[in-house]
Amino acid sequence: MTMKVTAQQKAAYDALRAHALSLPSTNEEFPWGHSALKVKGKTFVFLHRGDMEGAVDAVSMSVKLPISAGHALHLPFASPTGYGLGKANWVSFRFGENDDVATDILLPWIVESYRAVAPKTQLKLLDASTSTTSPPAQKTATSTKKTPTKTTSTKKAPAKKTATSKTTKKAPAKKTSTKR
Repeated sequence: MTMKVTAQQKAAYDALRAHALSLPSTNEEFPWGHSALKVKGKTFVFLHRGDMEGAVDAVSMSVKLPISAGHALHLPFASPTGYGLGKANWVSFRFGENDDVATDILLPWIVESYRAVAPKTQLKLLDASTSTTSPPAQKTATSTKKTPTKTTSTKKAPAKKTATSKTTKKAPAKKTSTKR
């Protein structure tokens, strides 16, 4: 069964998919006819469009939101993801035939989901790529001034004796008699 999908829904699906694929080491697979976007073999986004086989909604997306799940679930088009994934902060967003897809809300959640499942090496690549695309921080006059540092001589306190460093008394040596 397929569903009617509007031009806005197609464009939104394409934008969500392209955004996910732009993240480091991401690939796409199609288990069950849905698009599964993965980083190093771990799925971070499930996408589906109504003109694909088995569609129930015009557009749907599921992501893992360890930080924003509580907020996201207050939206009318959001629900916990099925198959027990909702317990692990997976949230599904479903848009019907007459709904506009809220791309501006969903795009940052793709990145949050990526961060939730990606290995640390990929997160470093992501952070490096976003730091090069963001404008450089402006230096303020106060940040360029150097504060003079006060140098003081410090004396080390004598080392404390520990249980292992205690000296033990030795028993006096036995006198041996020598016979002549």
